[in-house]
Parts: sequence; C-alpha cells; structure tokens
Amino acid sequence: MSSNSVVLACRAMHTAGGPLPLAELADHAGCSGRQLQRDFDDTLGVSPREYGASVRAMNTRHTLRTSPSITDAIYNAGYGSVRAFYEQASARLGMTPSDFAAGAPQHLLVWSTSESTVGKLTCVAGPRGICLLLHNTPAADDERRIRDEFPHAICARDDDAMRDVMHALRLIAGGKTAPELPIDVTGTAFQARVWAALREIPYGEVRTYADIAREVGKPDAIRAVGSACGANRVPLSIPCHRVIRTDGSLGGFGWGLEVKEDLLAREGSLQPTIPIA
Repeated sequence: MSSNSVVLACRAMHTAGGPLPLAELADHAGCSGRQLQRDFDDTLGVSPREYGASVRAMNTRHTLRTSPSITDAIYNAGYGSVRAFYEQASARLGMTPSDFAAGAPQHLLVWSTSESTVGKLTCVAGPRGICLLLHNTPAADDERRIRDEFPHAICARDDDAMRDVMHALRLIAGGKTAPELPIDVTGTAFQARVWAALREIPYGEVRTYADIAREVGKPDAIRAVGSACGANRVPLSIPCHRVIRTDGSLGGFGWGLEVKEDLLAREGSLQPTIPIA
C-alpha cells in the first residue's frame, strides 16, 4: 500500500510540474497526510515536498535549455522569483528523483566578475558553494575559461545572485574580515585535508608549509602541501596566501608573489623581514 500511495502522489506532482500541498497529495494517494509522509520516507528516503522540488528542478533544467533567457526559465519552471529559484532550485538542480538522495554532479553554475584591490576577480559558484575563482582574466575569455573547466554544466552569468559573494571576496582581497564562504571543490583526500587546514588559519596570521604538513599528520610531506596549495581553485576562500616557507620567504602563489605580498600586508601578517623568494 505504501509504494502505491507514493506512486500516485509522485504521478500527481509530475503532472503538476512540482510540489503540491500535502493535503492535496493525500487525496490523490488515498491516505492521510501523516501516512503519506511516512510512506515517502520509507520508500524514497525524502519528503513529498523534497520530491516535488526535485521534479520542479528537472523541469527547470529543461526550460533552461529551451527558454530565451535564464529569467524566463525560472518563471516558466514555476518559481515566483529569482531569489526563490536560487534559494530552492539550485540546491537540487540537475538531480532526478531516483538519484535525489545520493546527489548529482550536474548543476547550474552562476558566475560574476568584480574589480578588487588585487585586480579583477571572476567567481563561479554552484549550489554548494564557490567552485572556481579566476584572477585578471580578459573579459572576452571569462566564459570560455569557465566552460573549459565545467564543460557539462549549465553556466549563466548572474551579477545579482552573486552580489553578496563578490562583496565578501572584495573584502578579503582588501585585507578585511568577511563571512566564511562555502566552497565546492574536489581533490584528493590529502588535498582536502590541506585545504581544510588552510581555512583554519586565523586572519592576520601565517603558517609555514611545514606547519601544515604536521597539522595534517604528514610531517615529511612539505612539498606535497605546496602542491596542494598550487592546486587550490578558490584562493581567498581557501587562503593559501597565508602559507609561507620556514625561512620566512613567501614561496609560491598562483596569482603571483606581488599579489600574495599585498594580501599579507593588508592583513597585517607580513613582516618587513619576509623576503619575496
């Protein structure tokens, strides 16, 4: 009986193109709302509303490819506002009902650019957080670089949706504190441990590559720590600029040592005795 009620409720949501009130779903399923909630949890591991949101997200994914603009797609998919879309749909976009619980690799990615004290920043973010931060790319190359990095994603520039993110990045670039930004980056288990350790470095402080190696339980892996810093795709959010050599020299930085020196100086952690090397 439970699977049948779920099938009937799911069918109703597919017909409607998204979530329906629980009472209406219960009428379709022929059971109480409380029973339907339990049936969904037992059968699919998600609530009726979560399932309905994933149905709407599938619809959005289709309309994004067929609508003349992303705004048209949002409203055609049944969202009342752009804000509602980014708050609700982006967390599920790309997921089908069958793989909802496990998650899905394809998402809508939004991006924006902003000038900062260290140059132009181009940031790409997905439902889980920032996934790429580029520095001083020519305007004509922004979209090509993003599509090279994420060839299977649905990419859209949206300065409004990224306003708070870009503001936080400008604050960090300017040597000011900012709310911690969520990130969505992948790497090896070792890289992930290094990146997590970097995010724990307090504002205004630095650590050496050896310090980080010890912190992640691999005291001899100093070079590997340097490589993990070099593989960081979201500088500033993962502050690899706060890692220096044991002798006090700055070491490397993907955006250039002048930028690294500027960032540390603005944060107040660069001492005059630290040479660039």
